[in-house]
Amino acid sequence: MSSRRSFVGVAVLATVCGSLLCAQTPPATLVVTGDVATPLTLKAEDLAAMPREKVSIPDQDGTPVEYSGVLLREILKRAGAPLGNQLRGSALTTYVLAKAHDGYQVVYTLGEIDAAFGNTTILVADQRDGKSLFEYQGPFRLVCPGDKAGARSVRMLETLEVVRLKK
Repeated sequence: MSSRRSFVGVAVLATVCGSLLCAQTPPATLVVTGDVATPLTLKAEDLAAMPREKVSIPDQDGTPVEYSGVLLREILKRAGAPLGNQLRGSALTTYVLAKAHDGYQVVYTLGEIDAAFGNTTILVADQRDGKSLFEYQGPFRLVCPGDKAGARSVRMLETLEVVRLKK
């Protein structure tokens, strides 16, 4: 009899959680904040609608892995970060602080990101080999294929904070 009650309890719980009574996990977002004209909160579908790029980097065992996503500079351009002709003088002191869910942080300068300066390819990836990122990597990950070490490839990326140094 007790196993029947357990089964009924699970069935009731499943029915309740299928309704609006259970809290659902909010969709993954990437937030762009700081010294930008237009702060952004991007969802996966927003990134999917932007111009896409692919990069290939070797996995730990040397096997090539293909990541796809949106160039970091494209996201920063949409947020109104100083790029192109605006990236002059004191604007060159601007950097991007990339923050991960687990507290990991790295810095990229706008000079290295901008196409007219460093032109470094840095990708905000949402796919690995044509599939969504693994949970421990995503839903978003910064991939910097030009780096010799992978330490600036930020997994579980949540926030891009644009910071302009003040005099």
